[in-house]
Amino acid sequence: MCRNIRTLHNFEPPATTSEVEAAALQFVRKVSGTTKPSQANQAAFDRAVAEITHITQHLLDDLVTTAAPKNREVEAEKARERARLRYG
Repeated sequence: MCRNIRTLHNFEPPATTSEVEAAALQFVRKVSGTTKPSQANQAAFDRAVAEITHITQHLLDDLVTTAAPKNREVEAEKARERARLRYG
């Protein structure tokens, strides 16, 4: 359920709005315990996703680091290698 919640800070190019929104959606799904809210809860669910997306973008904009930006392709390859070692 949390496959889109990953580190978004310090990448070149920076995280896109869709990446931040996907992480927010997964977070709200995890916290609420549902992937598809009922009609009665849809507005609250959507509002939570929008607010978390907004505040997450502010967080990413405000964070500072002296480390060199990470490369997305290199990090993805590292993740694939970890998965290969873990699952064979």
